[in-house]
Amino acid sequence: MKNAGTFLTELQSGALNGRMIEIYGCDPDKAQGYADRFAKVIKGFQVTFPKNAQAQIGLYSAPGRTEIGGNHTDHQYGCVLAASVNLDAIAAAALNGTNVIRFYSEGYGMIEADLSVLEPVESEKESTLALIRGMAALAMKKGYDVKGIDVYCTSNVLGGSGLSSSAAFETLMGVILNDMFCGNVFDAVEIAKMGQITENQYFGKPSGLMDQSASSVGGVVAIDFGDPENPKVEKIDLDLNKEGYALCIIDSKSSHADLTDAYAGIPREMKAVASVFGKTHLRGVTKEQLIEKTAAIRKVCGDRAYLRAMHFVLDNQRAQDEAAALKAGDFAAFLELVKASGQSSYMYLQNISVEGAVDNQAVGVALSLCDVLLDGRGAFRVHGGGFAGTVQAFVPLDMLDGFKAAVDGAIAEGCCHVLSIRPVGGAVV
Repeated sequence: MKNAGTFLTELQSGALNGRMIEIYGCDPDKAQGYADRFAKVIKGFQVTFPKNAQAQIGLYSAPGRTEIGGNHTDHQYGCVLAASVNLDAIAAAALNGTNVIRFYSEGYGMIEADLSVLEPVESEKESTLALIRGMAALAMKKGYDVKGIDVYCTSNVLGGSGLSSSAAFETLMGVILNDMFCGNVFDAVEIAKMGQITENQYFGKPSGLMDQSASSVGGVVAIDFGDPENPKVEKIDLDLNKEGYALCIIDSKSSHADLTDAYAGIPREMKAVASVFGKTHLRGVTKEQLIEKTAAIRKVCGDRAYLRAMHFVLDNQRAQDEAAALKAGDFAAFLELVKASGQSSYMYLQNISVEGAVDNQAVGVALSLCDVLLDGRGAFRVHGGGFAGTVQAFVPLDMLDGFKAAVDGAIAEGCCHVLSIRPVGGAVV
């Protein structure tokens, strides 16, 4: 932690550009842009909390995440591949001498969390306040003396994009609390677990550990949920720019509203098939076993449930194969696996459009554009839960400008977001 004025001088002079390059994996000529964003946060902090304008502050960052492999595999105790991206939530924080966390988020205003209340509050469910309270309460329950702080935050993680802004927020709070009160004793996986508990118990949303792990650990991470209480998290090196590719997230401009039943139907149908084998989840069921029991599964669970179970079995293995391909340096094989995952989501998982939809198949339209424009190069797939939202594409750099222009022109200006994989997860600047 440093005096706010000292931090401003270092950021504006370029003295912290090396740290920006380290966190964001950016080219040197882009480092000052990231530094300027932190300088703006400090200035916002000073205006919002004038009594703390020259306080000792900390600067923090937590990235959004992208799912790369394993579509709807985590809730069946399967394997996934995910990565942090260069969009993040950043903050300046300082002690305020009270027992209240005062959290100001640009565009959303001030939130105050009284630290005398440590249990979930029903009326706070699905609110930012619930996330603040949950992360602070978990640190305190682990024996750490969390006090009141002033926090000024801004985020460019795209809401509703499947980049998981809530996981970035949980990671950000975890990094702040860990640095200010816990002596940085929590590793990235522990902060991710705290984020998952907060999301489940305080925010009131069922969540696996994929989002939080990718944001907290950073880079590309392979996660095995075979033991959901203690998932295995392995970090994998990947420099997309060196491979000659860019990561694009395409907003299909469709709404997630009223899709709860569509999302819930996937794990429900997969679990129904698992029950045919006397299991609660599909992990451990093989494609040979599915083929052998095809008739029984179709009779008891229906055809779509059978197809979704086949997707899980195949995509669970693909996620592991993708990780192996990246570790072996075989990017071409990785791309072929990404394509196969996308095809499986369309054909078997059937999470591209809502059942019966005719006029609104926005994700399918976005996928069709990727298919035609890439013309056999790169790879593309539905991103995240599906039915609405976003598509992910790995686009050759020599095609990027034309690809983005064509997609923006066909769907909406600015809908194609060009991102990069960030090497560092939750970070203290």
